[in-house]
Amino acid sequence: MNIKENWIQFIHGLQDDICAAIENEDGQAKFREDAWQRLEGGGGRTRIICNGNVFEKGGVNTSIVFGDVTEAMTSQLKINGHKWFACGLSLVLHPVNPFVPTIHCNYRMFELYNEAGETVDRWFGGGTDLTPYYLDVADVTHFHKTYKDACDKFDVGFYPHFKKECDNYFVNWHRNQERRGIGGIFYDYQRPAGERDASFWMNFAKTCGYAFIDAYLPVVSKHKADEFSESHKFWQEIRRGRYVEFNLVHDRGTIFGLKTNGRTESILMSLPPTVRFEYDYQPEPGSPEDELLQACLHPRDWLSINN
Repeated sequence: MNIKENWIQFIHGLQDDICAAIENEDGQAKFREDAWQRLEGGGGRTRIICNGNVFEKGGVNTSIVFGDVTEAMTSQLKINGHKWFACGLSLVLHPVNPFVPTIHCNYRMFELYNEAGETVDRWFGGGTDLTPYYLDVADVTHFHKTYKDACDKFDVGFYPHFKKECDNYFVNWHRNQERRGIGGIFYDYQRPAGERDASFWMNFAKTCGYAFIDAYLPVVSKHKADEFSESHKFWQEIRRGRYVEFNLVHDRGTIFGLKTNGRTESILMSLPPTVRFEYDYQPEPGSPEDELLQACLHPRDWLSINN
C-alpha cells in the first residue's frame, strides 16, 4: 500500500478501536453512524454518541476529502496547488458529569498536487487536549505523562515543544488569553524530511492516537460516578460556552471544513449540547471554579513536582 492508503487504513482502525473503548466505558449508549458523501469529492463516517450513562454528547469522525484548489482556498487558507487531499480523525466527547473532563483529539494528513498529479506537498498534524471543569492535579498529571511517554518514544524534545504549541493554540485571545483547557500536545505542518519520513510521522500519529485510550478513559472511570449539584452543572455550561467560542472563532479545522464545503453537521458535532453565556460571569475568588479558571489563564508544567 502507498502512503495515502496506509494512512486511511490507520484512521479507520483508530476510529473503530476508540469507539469500542468509549462504548465499553459508557455501558449504555452506542454510536450512530452516518456515512456521507461530499459533492466535490470524498466523504466520511460520522459517529455520534449521546444521552449515555457517561457521555452526554460526543463524536468520533473520519473523513477522506479531496478536490480542486479554489481561489477561496488560495486566498484564505494560503494553499497553492492544483488539487488537494485530506484525511483525518476528529474526536470530541462532552460528559454528563462535570467532574469528568471534555476531551478533543485530531490526527490528519494533507497532500497537495500539481497539474500533472504529482505530490508537491505533504504534511501531518494532530494532537489531544483536555478541558476539565474542575481541577484534579492527579488527573492532569496522568494525562500529560501519558503523552510525554508517547512523544519520548520518538524524540524527547517533542513533548515540551508540542505542549507549548498546544498551550498557545487553544486560546480564546479575545478573553485575556484564556485557554480552553489545560492543554496536551498539538503539532501541525510536519513535513517528511530525512529520517523523519512519512512513515515516521504516521507511526507518531498512531502512537499518540492510541494513547488517547490510556490518557483519558482512566480519568473517566475515576469520576463518572461522582456526585454533583446544579451549581456544578451551571459552571460546566459556562465553561462549555468558552469551548464554543474557541471552536467558532479561532479553530483552523472548523474554518477549513466550512471553507471547503465540508459536512456542516459533522464539523459542528464538536459543540456541546447545552451551554450558558452569562453576562460578565466571574467565579468567586478562591473557589474550585476559580482554581480551574486560573489554570486556564496561566499554562503550567504539569509534570513538575511543584504542582
